[in-house]
Amino acid sequence: MTGPFSRIILFIPLFLFFTILSPAQMITGTWKGKINRQKVEVKIIQQGDSLTGTSYYYESANTYRRYSIKGYFDQNTNEAIWWDDQLLEEKSGRFSLGIPGKVPLLSRADFNCPGGGKMMLDGKAARKEDDEDIKGDVHLDKSSGPVFQDEWDFVIDNYTVGANDPDIIDSVASLAGRPVVITAAQPSRTSSPEVQPVPPQSPSVNRAETPAAPPVTEAPVSVQKTQPDERKTVTPAVITSAPAVVKAIPPPAIEEKFKSRQKVFIKEIPVTGDSLELRFYDNAEIDGDSISLFLNGNLIFSHIRLTGNAYTIKLSVADMEPVNELIMVAENLGAIPPNTSYMVALVNGQRHDAYLSSTEGSSAMIRLVKKE
Repeated sequence: MTGPFSRIILFIPLFLFFTILSPAQMITGTWKGKINRQKVEVKIIQQGDSLTGTSYYYESANTYRRYSIKGYFDQNTNEAIWWDDQLLEEKSGRFSLGIPGKVPLLSRADFNCPGGGKMMLDGKAARKEDDEDIKGDVHLDKSSGPVFQDEWDFVIDNYTVGANDPDIIDSVASLAGRPVVITAAQPSRTSSPEVQPVPPQSPSVNRAETPAAPPVTEAPVSVQKTQPDERKTVTPAVITSAPAVVKAIPPPAIEEKFKSRQKVFIKEIPVTGDSLELRFYDNAEIDGDSISLFLNGNLIFSHIRLTGNAYTIKLSVADMEPVNELIMVAENLGAIPPNTSYMVALVNGQRHDAYLSSTEGSSAMIRLVKKE
């Protein structure tokens, strides 16, 4: 059979093949390999441009540290960035010399699909608090199944059939993000039943042999009503003065918070080109953090609500000074203090990251320096 119809018939199997293959080409899944020469299993779940999940640094199935992770994925460059956010569980075997994952890390890796169904994440790992302090390499391969089972397995297994719903991911994140009591192997004596303490008794009294005291009977006493003693009658005082009026003290304005709080230097970022793009995310659990931004002492943005999605602003480099101070001031501390944010600065094709923390007594400062 020849002609247009035959070409359509040949196209349908190819279309179905790539339709089935394309969902597998995603970063969501279970990844195994090494980060900084440590065996690791990372479960990554993508939600928009944000990443969440868990990381297991392990020596064996009974010796590991588990962290919740947060991060971001750039669809344009296929670069994934994630960090160990909170230590959830620590378990050591009886004969273990140490537990991997003692230092939380920040990983940057390129998402590669070389073919044959193989997918890899290759890059570098640094200390979480200092992304310039490189500790080692990142090399992970996508795996068909996990070594460690947790709440994210359901999302990964059903991601393409509805589990990628943001409400489902947020619900699982609230369950998976609860720390587990840190455990370690104990001697065998822990298997013996616990001995409950016995309350002390007086040695001179034998409660089992002491006879009960006979009931005491008395002749009924006649009660005679008497008139109240007028000398003991208390007359309540009558309040004639009006109660004091309590006035609510308004919270300080954001400008007052900016002036009164200590500025803590975080990082210097070189600035070139025509514009500077800044993206702000909530660095921890989404709990209602709100910030304001000051540039060289002037309020430029306020009421920025931090979420898992980027809040993006752009600044003109031509309007900036040779040296500029960008201050993040917390408008509130959210439900879980302090107010923390993750900032990404895109400058002339270069990417810079910074972790910003603000409290009732301090604000985070980034220095932006123009470079020729």
